Amino acid sequence: MDLRQLEFFSAVAAELNFTRAADRLTIAQSAVSAGVRSLESELGVELFDRSRRQIRLTSTGDLLLPKVREALDAVNEVRDVAQQTTHAITGSIVIGLMTSVTLVDVPGLLGLFRTGHPGVGVRLRAARRGSAGLVDDLASGELDLAFLALSGPVPASLIARPIASSPMVLVVPDGHRLAAARTVELARLAPEEFIDLPPGYASRGIVDDAFTVAGVERRVMIEVSDIGTAAEYVANGLGVALLPEFAARDARGVRRIPVANVPDFTVYLAASRSRRVSAAVRAFVDLALPGE
Repeated sequence: MDLRQLEFFSAVAAELNFTRAADRLTIAQSAVSAGVRSLESELGVELFDRSRRQIRLTSTGDLLLPKVREALDAVNEVRDVAQQTTHAITGSIVIGLMTSVTLVDVPGLLGLFRTGHPGVGVRLRAARRGSAGLVDDLASGELDLAFLALSGPVPASLIARPIASSPMVLVVPDGHRLAAARTVELARLAPEEFIDLPPGYASRGIVDDAFTVAGVERRVMIEVSDIGTAAEYVANGLGVALLPEFAARDARGVRRIPVANVPDFTVYLAASRSRRVSAAVRAFVDLALPGE
């Protein structure tokens, strides 16, 4: 058994797809498949059920995965200790982020980080199920860090620090009955049809919770998975939306109106509370959150 076999197994378990795992590891898919097969042969067990179109972990694979990730963390700790004598940081980090959320200059941060730490490889993974999915991926060890938003208190499983925020605004098409309003109470929105993101996305949770507290029911008629496109649906007369102000800043044909009693949309930099923090992760956090 060697380290690469464990890395292959962990990557395939995260992606549940050999091709995506190979892309993530930047090696040939055949090498990943052979490595996992070799590990299964050495252990005398099957780690993946390949009988269906979508592979999945066997019960044995599911049992071994946390142990494998603990072993990989331990190896990274050995590497970090060794690097303390050379003052050079190497390794890799996997960062999750929300698509179309521009409150944080992620490309700028990554550019600065690469300049300061050229020996660290950084992989980005877009949220597939909103911030709820990023929280799950942090807990499972698939991500080292994530830029995410929360619709309630920080989960006990996470360490999270706020990094940027944006007020929520009502977005209506030009000519709407509320287009000239200076501010809007949620009760005035009961007759409206809404455009929103699916459940699991933080902005959806923020709005759902605000309407629940206000005792007002609302109708979500259109769900979009990209927050950056919601205002376009509003501009075309398909409904109204409650969005972070940045998501509608450049939209044409709409009005943005302050809304009462809806919390801000806040982006956090988060990590799992239970996982060891590598030197590479610490260096990125120090850059993103100076003074923390």
